[in-house]
Amino acid sequence: MKRLFFTYILFFAVVLSTMAQRPKIGLVLGGGGAKGATEVGVLHEIEHAGIPIDYIAGTSIGSIVGGLYSVGYRADDLDTLFRSQDWLALLTDRDKTLSKRIIKEEDGITYLFGFPIRKRKNEGKKTHGLGVLHGDKVYNFLDSLVANAPLYKQKNRTITPIPFRCVAFDMKQQAQVLLSGDSLARNMRASMAIPGAFKPVVSDSLVLFDGGMINNLPVDVVREMGADIVIAVDLTQTKHDDFSAPLSFLKGLGGIVKWLVERPDIVKYNENRKQADIYINPNLNDYGVTSFSSEAIADMIKIGRQAGQAHYSDFMQLKNKCKK
Repeated sequence: MKRLFFTYILFFAVVLSTMAQRPKIGLVLGGGGAKGATEVGVLHEIEHAGIPIDYIAGTSIGSIVGGLYSVGYRADDLDTLFRSQDWLALLTDRDKTLSKRIIKEEDGITYLFGFPIRKRKNEGKKTHGLGVLHGDKVYNFLDSLVANAPLYKQKNRTITPIPFRCVAFDMKQQAQVLLSGDSLARNMRASMAIPGAFKPVVSDSLVLFDGGMINNLPVDVVREMGADIVIAVDLTQTKHDDFSAPLSFLKGLGGIVKWLVERPDIVKYNENRKQADIYINPNLNDYGVTSFSSEAIADMIKIGRQAGQAHYSDFMQLKNKCKK
């Protein structure tokens, strides 16, 4: 009889615990190149408010900020990271030791003032020749950061991984691809592969480019992961509510032209930003995707903090919900 009684007690305790479970919070970090520094500023304020993050989805630079956050880097770490990097050298694969040489060939690679302009002949097919920059340095940089992440270096196991997905665009199918699991550095590199600038990441039959081409603010992704409440940081400055396709007569040409005419990314973007519970859209009209100067980075982190502070009351309400 006692055993049956304790079984009932345990059952009701589990039920009550489930009913009282706090809402799951998802964080969405949009794409925007250098403007991603702003997301670091917002993260400072989210942490200051004491809001737990259960799921993260990101696109392009948002995939890098979100991916690193998911393995234990925090706002202070990312702040230092953004301020300390020579982003031009990192993103362009520039070799500073060759910067004073007009033309230099080394290890099968031709450099112009330190910038690689021609790779080894046998690399052409592997990367499909759809971008100027191979992104080797940024991949190695991300891979090193992941390998040395706080999650993997901790001794007392106080840091737990946050479920994370990033968005990439498969050029072959003109479709969204969600990346998660192993090879975080590769996934982040794929999500930031701007067409025409970076070579795509080729995986099996996929040719992966920047996820901003299909879903630059993946609120829907983090909802599908299980988030009840979504905080979205949108770096986009020009909204597209009145979007129309004046070149609709080109639809019959198929392929990428059809995609450029229909622009499914804009349709999805408009749907997603309306579905965020806390929508943060910092004013970044004075900055662009290549604003990587140290002054611009510092300014954008500050703008991000101010944007987060403007949502202080929202954060406090959310924090109270998490206590229930």
